[in-house]
Amino acid sequence: MTTSIKTIPFRADHVGSLLRPERLHQARKQFKEGDITKEGLRQVENEEIKRVVEKQIEVGLEVVSDGEFRRTWFHLDFMEHFNGFEGYVPDQGYQFANGVETERYNVRNTGKISFNPEHPFIKDFVELNELVGGRAVTKQTIPSPNQFFNAGIRNENIYPDIEEYANDLIKAYQDAIQAFYEAGVRYLQFDDVYIAGLSAPDIPFNDGQYTRDYLIDLALRVVNGTLENKPEDLFVTTHLCRGNYRSTWAFSGGYDIIAPTLLAKEKVDGFFLEYDDERSGGFEPLKHIPENGPRVVLGVITSKNGELEDRDTILKRVEEASQYIPLNQLCLSPQCGFASTHHGNELTEEEQWNKLKYIVDLSKEIWK
Repeated sequence: MTTSIKTIPFRADHVGSLLRPERLHQARKQFKEGDITKEGLRQVENEEIKRVVEKQIEVGLEVVSDGEFRRTWFHLDFMEHFNGFEGYVPDQGYQFANGVETERYNVRNTGKISFNPEHPFIKDFVELNELVGGRAVTKQTIPSPNQFFNAGIRNENIYPDIEEYANDLIKAYQDAIQAFYEAGVRYLQFDDVYIAGLSAPDIPFNDGQYTRDYLIDLALRVVNGTLENKPEDLFVTTHLCRGNYRSTWAFSGGYDIIAPTLLAKEKVDGFFLEYDDERSGGFEPLKHIPENGPRVVLGVITSKNGELEDRDTILKRVEEASQYIPLNQLCLSPQCGFASTHHGNELTEEEQWNKLKYIVDLSKEIWK
């Protein structure tokens, strides 16, 4: 399948993660308890990934992911395999709405940062791409380099200067991007809770040492630095998220504060933006996105519950957004994945597939 700037991101797209089936949950439990081997777990993963690849194609999507079925978290599994980091169990998890605390796991900086050429995500992508076999475009999702700026990750004894930390992250991500490209990736997505947090009234996951303006500027420099040597036929998008854990959320805030810098100047091919409820603010910040620049994938369909949104409401919201950015620069998707962590959101698999098919059908109606 050939791709171009005109098609990525797609009119009907999705963020990437899918609900983990019970069979996969059971296999992971058995592996932890020593009842099956690593190879046995991978075989179950392979079979379940094959099933959801076929299902994504069946509902009409032109883009396919592995549902992040080999991961526990959307970000930590990737981050802990960088040289200079390790996973660990902290004293507490992240605090989400309604008093929800996440499962306790995180990463921390233990040495100088570099990309590990044996990173397991490379092999995972090669196998997935072979499975898709050109019937759709295979998307690779990874956490944005900005996720490494969350409070408590950088070791100030190793990196007393945050700029040196940023420079090493940029180089590591440049190497990662090249490795993914050589493995066949042509559609890469950065998942970035951190920069969405920079637009929240009270910046979450931040230690307070730096001003908001400085952190916004740093976030922009890191992403653009990472993409400086990007191959021309590799398309990169950024997904902004306000937290997605068992259908709860971590913070609120529109895009107004970050739009003049990050939405206007980040050198990506598209932005996946959450717009499924009032926490996301209005569409006016979209005016900062350059004309004929990045596409905006409107996350007006929620992944947090199984109820299908009203058709006329969705059409009206797309029309509202088109007052600030041309309709031909817009696309549709859920506001986030269905399972940013292995726990998943509170809906059924059938409801998940109905949502994705609904997005495909609506996109055909809107962009005839």
